[in-house]
Amino acid sequence: MEALRIITEEHQNLWRIAATLELLANEIGEGKPIEDDFFTVLFDYLDKYVDGSHHGKEDAHFFPLLRERSPEAAAVLDRLEADHRHGTESVRELRASMARATQGDAQGRASFVAHLRSYAVLLKDHIRTEEKDVMALARKSFTEADWTHINAVFANNADPLFGEQAQAEFAQQFHRLSSLAPESVGLGASEGGQLPVAPVGQPPKPRGELLLSVQGMESCYGRIKALKGISVDVHQGELVALVGANGAGKTTFMRTLSGVQPMSAGKILFAGEDISRLRADLRVRRGICQSPEGRQVFGPLSIEDNLRLGAFTQSRATVNEDMEKVFSMFPILKEKRALPAGTLSGGQQQMLAIGRALMGRPKLLLLDEPSMGLAPLLVEEVFNVIKALKAQGMTILLVEQNASAALAIADRGYVLETGSVTLTGPGNELLQNEDVRAAYLGM
Repeated sequence: MEALRIITEEHQNLWRIAATLELLANEIGEGKPIEDDFFTVLFDYLDKYVDGSHHGKEDAHFFPLLRERSPEAAAVLDRLEADHRHGTESVRELRASMARATQGDAQGRASFVAHLRSYAVLLKDHIRTEEKDVMALARKSFTEADWTHINAVFANNADPLFGEQAQAEFAQQFHRLSSLAPESVGLGASEGGQLPVAPVGQPPKPRGELLLSVQGMESCYGRIKALKGISVDVHQGELVALVGANGAGKTTFMRTLSGVQPMSAGKILFAGEDISRLRADLRVRRGICQSPEGRQVFGPLSIEDNLRLGAFTQSRATVNEDMEKVFSMFPILKEKRALPAGTLSGGQQQMLAIGRALMGRPKLLLLDEPSMGLAPLLVEEVFNVIKALKAQGMTILLVEQNASAALAIADRGYVLETGSVTLTGPGNELLQNEDVRAAYLGM
């Protein structure tokens, strides 16, 4: 059921956009300015991606087959397809409403707020209907051959509307969207950023050599054993996710791997070298760089100084070049480079923490709860950035409470419970595991 996974992942993205529209409608209703550059990019995204691609794939393949297999689906599909047909007109009305609102007319402003709220409500209702009704009917009605066909359609990287190049374009547009979004919901930059781009059309790289091997790791806080013999492998070029509830040991594992938390038993091999007894700074010099839980930026220091600290193991000749790459990805950091990091919003600080880790030119990038506490739009943006880094071939170990989002982009995953690994496997298989869905995905 790979097609349903793809649709659900897109629904999560669209739900975050709907939540963002609701938040901005409230702010505009309270008198805050209308960021017309941001809304223009947002409406372009809705036009091209939602109405031009997402809905088109469902209308051409998924819905017609469901009509054939399940007569009871007709009524709900009629309503959803009507929503799809009216989608472009709804966005056109939003554009016209914004144009009137930006002319200073109080009545036009109130009308724009109402339009935003109405669109958000309709979008959420549409998503709920697909997730609860349509997908349930598909699971009940489709044969194995049906799923093979539908999965192939949704996974077709050569599709001009939904393929690899189109997905890369949508990712760049979303990155620009989140960069321009007001600080309350996004990064608040005056210009859009540019994600690092991997060559399009190349076949997926085969899994590389074993880069990290953690064997029987144990760690204690006093007499309390927080990690109970954890073993984790990460190969070059992989994105491996560690998921679990609060208190499962995820952050303790990352701290122990980085060398800031003592390891009481076990072994850590990195690029074939036993680094179990190396100090934390020597592990950074080996290429293990971490973006920690809670960002932990140096508040009194400037943004530029925070980034330079991330590169303290690197040659001075490369620092400025690497900083420009970070600034290209996150323009807001360049705009505020001289300001204290403590003045940044939570989302801006998270991008600074990721940028600081990238300044160390990591062989292994450790990301600890990067989406924690962020606005809905920025949650999607964090995973957008992670996918772009992975596409470039970066090796990433990701710790996340947001299990569905983490496993959806992971090559492999590990499920932690009270200091022990209880499940491991490919990310998409763990997403379908009934125990994982019940415990971490609320399904």
